[in-house]
Amino acid sequence: MADKKDIRKLSLDQLTKEIVDMGEKAFRAKQIYEWIWKKRAISFSHMTNLSENLRAKLSKEYEFHAIKLSDSQVSNDRTIKNAFALFDNAIIEGVLIPTPKRMTACVSVQVGCSLSCAFCATGKLKRVRNLNHDEIYDQVVMINSQAKEKYDIPLSNIVFMGMGEPLLNYKSLIESIDKITSQKGLGMSPKRITVSTAGIANKIKRLADDGVRFNLALSLHAANDEKRNKIMPINESNNLEVLKEALRYFYQKTKTRPTFEYIIFKDFNDEIQDAVELVEFCKSIPSKVNIIEYNAIDDGQYQQADPEKVDAFAAYLESKNIIVNIRRSRGKDIDAACGQLANKNEAIKKEDVFYKKELS
Repeated sequence: MADKKDIRKLSLDQLTKEIVDMGEKAFRAKQIYEWIWKKRAISFSHMTNLSENLRAKLSKEYEFHAIKLSDSQVSNDRTIKNAFALFDNAIIEGVLIPTPKRMTACVSVQVGCSLSCAFCATGKLKRVRNLNHDEIYDQVVMINSQAKEKYDIPLSNIVFMGMGEPLLNYKSLIESIDKITSQKGLGMSPKRITVSTAGIANKIKRLADDGVRFNLALSLHAANDEKRNKIMPINESNNLEVLKEALRYFYQKTKTRPTFEYIIFKDFNDEIQDAVELVEFCKSIPSKVNIIEYNAIDDGQYQQADPEKVDAFAAYLESKNIIVNIRRSRGKDIDAACGQLANKNEAIKKEDVFYKKELS
């Protein structure tokens, strides 16, 4: 017998054709589609408004490549890092980040990564493959269920800041967000979604041409090509001038101001001169800046900047009328913070105790 098809790879039109070819009425495809994407079914047995005969036929022809929760680890600040097993036994990570104002899911788009950013644990891995759009969608569904179960609060935000470069998995990225925001899917607002990129200029322009409505963040970390080349090899083919042009195009088309993410490293990019260069870059496009404290990985190549320098850096930006936020890391004790995913993955231990108490 031929291998079963992954039913979640089919569009509604494709599914309708296949259902009609089975000898069933076309409206059955809409029912199945709603079960898959709105009701989040991952088994035909759950589709109770279908006949047993149709469910049997579907089970014979199709399957679900659903992800499974392999392990969870809970931080002292109640951030939860999850290891998800894919249908081919690959492992990815996704994080639930609870704060007083938000309940955020940080999701992955690739198994591994190909960009080799010097400060990132995932960048030390090879890229194995892109995730399918349903595998991205599943992370959101499962982390949302976790948020409601453990903290009695549903997700408010989604950030594509986990493993991999989102714009190098463009098709699955867009398809997953379409499902997440569609009223036929999860119905979340695109304004609650942020896609973070290391900077793929032609894909940023494509986002603009596609009229996306979600937020865009650029992992900048240096507004100086020489420094950025040292920590982010992608800058050699997508330098600051090229990115500046792409971001201007994005803003002109979408009217959405990008966010520049700036991890501040000790004795590397934490001087006022670095802030001067960042201000100059920010002037090119309406934008805002998130200063992110560095989270150490095993190689010890970089260290977190001194708090006094971080504060002085932020104060200089504010003095030049730049919108700036210092983002404090969460989940550092379980390697769930920015840049740490895949760090010590083999050491994840099961944690059975979760706390349902007011977020603080």
